[in-house]
Amino acid sequence: MAVLLTYETHALTEDNEQGVATGWLPGRLSPRGRREAALLGERRRPEGYAAVIVSDLARAVETVAIAFAGSGVPVREDARLRECDYGDLNGCRVTDLEQVRLRHLDVPFPGGQSYAQVVDQTRALLADISAEFDCARVLLVAHSANRWALQHLLDDTPLAEAVAAPFDWQPGWSWNLG
Repeated sequence: MAVLLTYETHALTEDNEQGVATGWLPGRLSPRGRREAALLGERRRPEGYAAVIVSDLARAVETVAIAFAGSGVPVREDARLRECDYGDLNGCRVTDLEQVRLRHLDVPFPGGQSYAQVVDQTRALLADISAEFDCARVLLVAHSANRWALQHLLDDTPLAEAVAAPFDWQPGWSWNLG
């Protein structure tokens, strides 16, 4: 048996629009982001999810609150879906982060964590999802590092390749866990 897993990024934030790498800072959706969150709900509500599991960072929680308000779909926050902790670089310019990102595949950002640690957290979450939601649909709403971890774990994409690739938004990614 399998779990149909769908992943979506949180909606656009004020930091995204200003070129800031939010990391573990809370962040807040921009007006455009709030519209995107509503569209996420329109796109995903009819799919009949057993649960929506969301990062506990404010921008992801806000996305899901708008998207699934009044839907009755169970929503669960999970810290294992947080963005990579950039430590001292939380809140830096995206251009500054991009220059050092590949140095932190296995070595934690100063005061933070590595992308490999995000992969480990994601692996543990997937094991829990597989055990709890057999033959169900589950939606994850999180951040770029989580998508890279999923690509690495479920598509066998080398982590360095996933982290180095340009971000091309799309309306979700899907996998079968089984």
